[in-house]
Amino acid sequence: MGNIYGDWLKQQRETAGLTQQQLADMAVMTRSYIAHIEAGRRVPSKEDARRLDGVLNTGNVLSSFLPQDDKAVAEYFEAARVLEQQAVMIRQFALTFVPGILQTERYARSVLKTAFPPVGEEECDRRVVTRLERAKILDDPRTPVVLVLLDELVLRRPVVAPDIMAEQLCHLVRLGQSGRVRIHVLPFSLGFHHLVHGMLKLMWFEDQPPVAYTESGNMGKLHDSPSTVQLMLHRYDLALAEALPSKQSLALLKTTARDYERDG
Repeated sequence: MGNIYGDWLKQQRETAGLTQQQLADMAVMTRSYIAHIEAGRRVPSKEDARRLDGVLNTGNVLSSFLPQDDKAVAEYFEAARVLEQQAVMIRQFALTFVPGILQTERYARSVLKTAFPPVGEEECDRRVVTRLERAKILDDPRTPVVLVLLDELVLRRPVVAPDIMAEQLCHLVRLGQSGRVRIHVLPFSLGFHHLVHGMLKLMWFEDQPPVAYTESGNMGKLHDSPSTVQLMLHRYDLALAEALPSKQSLALLKTTARDYERDG
């Protein structure tokens, strides 16, 4: 988002003679959350903006003029996308497709073209750009810490052309070898595992409790209940314990990439 909103909030806070911590205390928020809004990295919810208006005596300006985000993502994923950008740790399980933040441009474009109902070229371009923008969280060499579990189906099902599959798997190998992302594969030979029902993303933050995001088909849901998040973490840990070690997983990715290269 543009930073006009954040700059204006900062100006109003300073005019009121408040530090970020003082404003956070009065609005029942955290200092880092205020800092994220002022820096343009977060958009407050309607309720948060209303409380900021109340503390700063700004009428309904902050709640009425919330920035409109032009990111091209499914509506059900939007909240998770915003949180993904703030996470300090992400644990993700993928059942069918390579996770969005790990996708190459050609893989992302090919997958997005399979959408139903179909989308035009311009809309597809917007979605590809958004997906690549999401991946920029990996530009930081340390944060977020990313751990990925891939069902072997993600490797084996040729959802795009063989050469694009090979390129995508080689990209995963590079990320894994660099240490930026830790990757484990759940092999077919395992049979049933506790994550087999759909995609799962677990996210941890500096300034708020962890959340879980689940997705199956064209439906996604964000979970913030501590008991639900804990249950999903337990399921993730059970599956991780049965996955191939990192070195074996990367070796499988390499072998599968070579198979696609031959097919191409």
